[in-house]
Amino acid sequence: MPAKDFEMVFQAARLKSPPLVGLAKRHLESLRRRDFAAGAALIDGRWIEGDQRDVVVDPATGEVIAKVACCRAVDMNLAIDAAERSFAEWRGLLPERRGAILRSWASLMLAHLEELAVLVTSEQGKPLAEARYEIGYGAGFLQWFAAEGERAYGETIPSHKPGNVLQVRMQPVGVAAAITPWNFPVAMIARKAGAALAAGCPVIVKPAPETPLSALALARLAQEAGVPSGVFQVLVGNPIELSTPLLRDARVRALSFTGSTEVGRLLLEGAARTVKKVSLELGGHAPFIIFDDVDLDKAVKGAMAAKFATSGQDCLAANRIYVQRGVYSAFVEKFAAAITRLKVGHGLDSATEIGPMTKLSVADKCRAQINEAAAKGARVISAKQDEVFGQSFILPTLLSDVTDDMLIASEETFGPVAAVLPFDSEGEVLARANTSEMGLAAYVYTDSLRRALRVSENIEYGMVGINTASFTGPPIPFGGWKQSGLGREGSRHGIQEYMELKYVCFGDLVD
Repeated sequence: MPAKDFEMVFQAARLKSPPLVGLAKRHLESLRRRDFAAGAALIDGRWIEGDQRDVVVDPATGEVIAKVACCRAVDMNLAIDAAERSFAEWRGLLPERRGAILRSWASLMLAHLEELAVLVTSEQGKPLAEARYEIGYGAGFLQWFAAEGERAYGETIPSHKPGNVLQVRMQPVGVAAAITPWNFPVAMIARKAGAALAAGCPVIVKPAPETPLSALALARLAQEAGVPSGVFQVLVGNPIELSTPLLRDARVRALSFTGSTEVGRLLLEGAARTVKKVSLELGGHAPFIIFDDVDLDKAVKGAMAAKFATSGQDCLAANRIYVQRGVYSAFVEKFAAAITRLKVGHGLDSATEIGPMTKLSVADKCRAQINEAAAKGARVISAKQDEVFGQSFILPTLLSDVTDDMLIASEETFGPVAAVLPFDSEGEVLARANTSEMGLAAYVYTDSLRRALRVSENIEYGMVGINTASFTGPPIPFGGWKQSGLGREGSRHGIQEYMELKYVCFGDLVD
């Protein structure tokens, strides 16, 4: 589809009223736990309505569906005070007791899975089935770290000094702050807070302004699970105003952020003033490499999952799909057929596979990349739908014959737009894949074990999936290389982001 024709389709969508107005609001009003949508912030065990309120909108329609407390810097300072006061008691609990509270929290999440999923879909837009999966995924991190806190082992070092005993202990770093994104509003809180709480650290969460309801509902369940006042707090408001006290206050010892590389750089610079422990999970731009020895049906299935999960709004999403030239045309044909079958709609419609973009700016970026690629010669194939939706929707789109000089080949897309590029040799595709300063995840499809070992060794990414598009979960160290971040989340390494090593030397213990 030429760029001009694509823009005409978009203009038609813009002129039509958004469908399904009121659907999210009706679902929220039918929740058994009406307090989940109440919108009060949690500070020091108290629910704060606030003098000002921010609105939450359904991204599918632009309709206001809730109002939440708009916290200010003074509120964040109160939260830091409360977290500091609660630290000694929380770290003093036996790891087994902290673990029991985390398990109780996870159980409550699963007991309220359907209601939490409705919250996620209503404010984030993802299909309800994916929201349900996210709740279970997030609960899994609480369960994992409940046990990992009991395994935060130190070590004894063979002494180089006669008569001395050398120990290394793992101890909680102190108050931790978590700044979480809008694409996984439940799972990212659970992954960060689970590790910090298991380590013995109080946590202050600043969720994305687009998706506060999920975070506040988690806070209610944490309180019901027995998390003490001041140990887990959630404040919603202007990101800059609320982040500034977290960065400047030396009592906040650790900061974890998931989001864009641009914002991550600013937070890292701010955290340097008080030398905080910082963990960052930043941009993706993942390569998906298909060699000519692999079964194409398997490769298409993997590419669909890696590209279109969360409607493409995923830092792990395949952004550059490299296909070896011998199977390029056949892959494009099969891939295009699969893409055109995807169903676009409101996330609360059970038939929906692709929901709206959570932020209009994301949709605008997708359109700009499509138009720029089409103008430079890329072939555009878009899914056809019975209905025309509003500005936040992007039809699943395939761009074939993409070249390295196109924007989509150098910038993360974060939407349901798949770019396919041909390549000839293993060395060539490795060089092209590694050119990016992003290094979060990569996918490789080949039936050659030798090639799989070579490519996984030489590709410059923190996580590599071989013949699979699904490789995350609580046991694995999630994180990237280069400008995709610092540190790891999940696994035994995740809890270390919230702990400090303490070396102790005992002298004169042997006569």
